[in-house]
Amino acid sequence: MRKLFVILLAAVLAAPVLSGQVAPDNDDIFEQTINNESPYYYPALMLRYNSGDTTLTEKDYYYLYYGYAFSDDYHPLAPIPAEDKVLMAFEKAHGDPSEENMRDIIRYAEEVMRSDPFSPTNLNFLAYAYGAVGDTLNERINYDRLNKVLAAISASGTGLTEKSPMHVLRFSHASDVLGTLGLSVAKRLVVSRTTEYITVANENGRQLSKGYYFDYSRVYWGNPEDAPQKERRWKINDYPIGGYDK
Repeated sequence: MRKLFVILLAAVLAAPVLSGQVAPDNDDIFEQTINNESPYYYPALMLRYNSGDTTLTEKDYYYLYYGYAFSDDYHPLAPIPAEDKVLMAFEKAHGDPSEENMRDIIRYAEEVMRSDPFSPTNLNFLAYAYGAVGDTLNERINYDRLNKVLAAISASGTGLTEKSPMHVLRFSHASDVLGTLGLSVAKRLVVSRTTEYITVANENGRQLSKGYYFDYSRVYWGNPEDAPQKERRWKINDYPIGGYDK
């Protein structure tokens, strides 16, 4: 899967530049995304994201990506059956790149979006398949989404030390980030309750001496022993629709 991701990605994306990294400020993200007077009010941001708004900035994506951890829809440990459907559809299309088979990829990938709207692999599939059927608008939309999601993750830490890990919302997102660098996971080593060190291999399968640190703390927020349930506070027209209080 990681090799497949790299093959697809080569057509649409250059590796993100890891610069200006700062760990996400969870308190600020929470306060900004529940404040309906904030430019980063989450329901408004998500509406723009789902509509394919390419004017969203990398800063908007910072609040979009990490703000999703406060959403009632965030279930990082739940399986996503549609992911297997996408892979099967892609394998079929690889042997028969017909428009019908590409449409199958799009249909299943859009289904994945409902459970993991920021999956780099899935956004990659969407950009690839839309481009293959000549839908340049949606190809560009998903290309833009992919770039900015990766930029948000890359800006969260260098990944080179335990004190500066890259922060991800799902375990698979770490593998996807590495895929953009032409790397695959060799071994995962737990270094703390929330951080893993991933040793990597290059495209030839040779394991490298350098690895990357990733922070998965948000994955465990839903566990009662780790984070108490918080009051829903997001609203549209003063009607509560989800989110959490502190």
